Parts: sequence; structure tokens; C-alpha cells
Amino acid sequence: MRLRILLATVTAMLAAAALPAAAGPLAPTDASAHACSSTVGIEGFSDALDKTAYDGTFVGNLSALSVLRDGQIAALSDRSSLFTLDRNSLKPTSVVNLADENGAALDSEGLVVDRDGTRLVTSETEPSVRRYSRDGKILDRLPVPDWLRVAPAGRATSNQTFEGLTLLPGGHTLLAGMEGSLSGDTSGIVRFQTWTRQGEHFALGAQYGYLKDPGLGVSETTATPDGRLLVLERGFTAGYGNTIRLYLADLRHATDTSGIDTLTGGDGVRLAHKTLLADLVNCPSLGAQAKQPQPNPLLDNIEGMTITGAAHGRLNILLVSDDNQNATQVTRLYALRVRLPHAAAS
Repeated sequence: MRLRILLATVTAMLAAAALPAAAGPLAPTDASAHACSSTVGIEGFSDALDKTAYDGTFVGNLSALSVLRDGQIAALSDRSSLFTLDRNSLKPTSVVNLADENGAALDSEGLVVDRDGTRLVTSETEPSVRRYSRDGKILDRLPVPDWLRVAPAGRATSNQTFEGLTLLPGGHTLLAGMEGSLSGDTSGIVRFQTWTRQGEHFALGAQYGYLKDPGLGVSETTATPDGRLLVLERGFTAGYGNTIRLYLADLRHATDTSGIDTLTGGDGVRLAHKTLLADLVNCPSLGAQAKQPQPNPLLDNIEGMTITGAAHGRLNILLVSDDNQNATQVTRLYALRVRLPHAAAS
């Protein structure tokens, strides 16, 4: 898919995000023209950022996306760089370098742009969630339960902690998704930690269990306008390539697991309910080329996701892959349209 087609699509998506009241229902053919499933369609992709640089900073290792209030796109690198991308060209227009309290780099994976313009950023290292000003100054650091910390401080495995970060509708609840299971929990069950807003700060809130697919990890969590979650599950097998699945999760009937030491999937604990929206291996390749074996050449190491527009249960979504600054991987942006199934009655 040519870059100009994707740019036109993303521009339209962002315009819809800025003016949701003016956006009408999408035509039924929108998701079926390039269908990945009965509810998900791909509009286009772009490799224009792949192996490029901006202001001396490598543009890659992108792990999270967020839409700014002016419609520009914030793109977070797991090497501590936070880019702003132009909404029309998708090219970087600025970059801010982030660091921890000691000036050390982050393994930055999750991003939320808060309503006041501050940036909430996760790092997998400890793990942590920090609030930054627009110019990269640390404003606050959120509390994290001890058992979510990387061993030996806690029960988490290194590089398997906070991958996803999202703010639920209303802006009062922040949620971070763990990529992998805690030691002692049944393999495959991961924890979603929440915080509740208290003035300018966030306090620890409820926690939920989510059962990921075997061999995959949670690479992103994004709240939908109705309070459910889009969950991106990702895996990689050498010689085969990536597996990328998009799920819809519902926490409404899930048990608060913040006081439960070990999650087994039994003992009356209700995990988040999830519904498969699409396995992206089934998307049309649209002429994409892969730099290593892939079951579909469109696929790569997709880690970031943001909603760029929403109307009548249909979402415009932008995804990005993390190339790990590796010659055999690609930084790729994907434009999807998703039709959400109706939420079950409470």
C-alpha cells in the first residue's frame, strides 16, 4: 500500500478523533475491503520511518503510540526517546529524551498522554510508571506493588513487566498490562494493575487477571470508548516469524486480584473475559515485504497501538512495530478499522 494512501487514511482517522460528533457510521465495506476477520480490516501500512533518524536520534525501537490533543502522534521508543509525528506526513517533528531520577535510560514501553498534556511512561526495568512534563522533566512516580517488581525484589521476570499502558474513559483510572506471568501464578495468567486519580497523583487501585494465549505475551493494552480493552498479544518463533492477535477484553465481572497471592485460574477467581477480534496473519499482505521469515510478510514485531477515531462502535486504530534496531526487522505503521461486538449485559 502506497504511503500516500496510508497518510490519507490516518489523516481522516485523526480528523474523526478530533471531531467525533461529526463522524457518521462507517460503511459496512470499510472493514471488509481488506478484511483480516469479520470485524477487523486493514486500510494500509507504511515503512517510511524504517531505519531513519531525526535530529541525530534513531527513529525506531517504537513500542507505544498516543494521539496528542492537537492531533499529532506521540511515538515512544524503548530507548528513552519520545517523538512527535506530524499527523499528515507521519514524519518526526520533535524528540524529547527521557531518563530516570538518576539520569539513566529507561526501557520505556507504555505511553499515555494525559488530559493536561503530561506524559505517563512505563519502564520494564523495575518496573515503573512515571509522569513527565512535555519537556521530559519527571513530575511524579506512581507506586507499584512489591510482587510486580522484577526478582529478587518481587516475582516478575525481567523484560516481562509493564508493556501496555492506557487511561480508561473519564480519565480517572490508569491501567498497565504485564507482559508475562508472575512466579507462582499459573503460567499464562498475567496481571493488569490499575491506579485511581487523586488530584494530580495516582493511587494503587484494583488488579485483574488475564489469560494470554500459549507462547504469546501482552504487548499493548488500549481502552475503548465503552471501557473495554483492546489487548495486543504477540509472539516470535525463529524460522517462522511473528504471531500477532488482537483481542477485546472486558473487566466488568473480573475479580480484583490485588489481595490474591497466587492466581491459578480456579478458586472462584474470575479472569477478564476476552474475545478474539483478529489474528493478523489473516490480513491481506497488501504487497508488504518481510526481512525475515514471516507467515505473512505484513507482520513484524508489533508493540504499539492507539485509537485515532471512534464512532458508533467502530474504531480507527494505528499500530506500530518495534524493529529492535535490527537489520532483519522493520519499523512499520499499520492503519486498521475495527467493529466492536456489542458488550454483554451486566
